Amino acid sequence: MRLATWNVNSIRARSEDVVAWMTRHAIDVLALQETKCSDDQFPVMSFAAHGYDVAICGDGGYNGVAIASRAGLTDVHIGFDGQPTYNGVRESRAISATCGGVRVWSLYVPNGRTRTDPHMSYKLEWLDALADVTRLELGHDPAAQVALAGDWNVAPTDADVWDPELFADRTHTSDAERAAFAQFGAAGFVDSAGPFAPGPDTYTFWDYQAGRLERNEGMRIDFALCSPALNDRVFDAFIDVAARNAKGASDHAPLVLDVSSA
Repeated sequence: MRLATWNVNSIRARSEDVVAWMTRHAIDVLALQETKCSDDQFPVMSFAAHGYDVAICGDGGYNGVAIASRAGLTDVHIGFDGQPTYNGVRESRAISATCGGVRVWSLYVPNGRTRTDPHMSYKLEWLDALADVTRLELGHDPAAQVALAGDWNVAPTDADVWDPELFADRTHTSDAERAAFAQFGAAGFVDSAGPFAPGPDTYTFWDYQAGRLERNEGMRIDFALCSPALNDRVFDAFIDVAARNAKGASDHAPLVLDVSSA
């Protein structure tokens, strides 16, 4: 199975490009984030025409997640137990489904905005609640095949940002955010792409600001954290920087995992 995650930054603007990329790279399952459309606006037919079923969670705002799969798509869950709300609204930030025997999550973790913004507290609460749910599920079944894939909006180490000093007083790199992210590793989930994409070119996000991409001034904030049993099956991974270079592209690059047969 070839499993990928990609913050597409508006699927309606990029559906044909996304599907063409999936076809070109033989993607079996794609977790999408920041789809920015309601369920009835999602371009389902673009995916169906190429053999992909789609599960959608969108509200038409700036969030939205989905899973596209040609490896099966069953037991779809929207959100998760205890998912926090923001201003009384449970945002469209999490969806999960079973695809080819793997429980795939598509996650769009809140940004945080600034260290003192209420959205930061919301972000930390959101990550804590997700950690509680996924830790419990993995504890119940240590052999579970699970991928927590998405845009985490956390750079877990200084190596994951192009200039650690610049980010010292910003979001994504605070001790609190990194500790919230580290909970998943402590529970047993593994950054499965890490061993296959070392070095300075492992970023997954480059701001649209002029020159950021050309100077490789990016961040690694997109991850597929795999359960131990699934991580044992991952034999390769890559970040497709060429997709970020394409005309009209998202500001994120897709992350791809190759998973052997069970």
